[in-house]
Amino acid sequence: MTHNSLTARDIMTRKVISLTPDQDLFEVMSLLVKNKISGAPVVDRNGRYLGVFSEKSSISLLMDAAERGTPTNRIEAFVDTDAETVSPGTGLLTIAQMFMSAQYRRLPVLEKGRVIGLISRRDVLKAAHRFMDPVEPSDSGILYLSSTRDRSQAPVA
Repeated sequence: MTHNSLTARDIMTRKVISLTPDQDLFEVMSLLVKNKISGAPVVDRNGRYLGVFSEKSSISLLMDAAERGTPTNRIEAFVDTDAETVSPGTGLLTIAQMFMSAQYRRLPVLEKGRVIGLISRRDVLKAAHRFMDPVEPSDSGILYLSSTRDRSQAPVA
């Protein structure tokens, strides 16, 4: 298996802690800390994906409460409904590029509107470490990942 054939389905974490929009902020914060995760997908009562609630969302809710007082301690209003997602067939390099261009630490993997997995930046690093063969050309000293490109496409110094 090479990077070209690796997809989200191959590298995703299948055991996903999901949240619901009516959960209490302090319950969710406890869950994030206890499980050592920085965020989790939020789903409705039917299991349909709604967005992501993260440490950043928690801090936003806390700051909002400190500055103005919030009418509720439910996470609903602080769910990032624009968070990027991927499909099970999204390729490893596409996922890596998404992490490079976005602030997100995790990407929910959706199939038919439901969360089937989660990919973190660390999952991408693990996959790269496992499946890419670093080769350092003796003539240029440039790091070249042999499973990323054909040797003839290696950068020339």
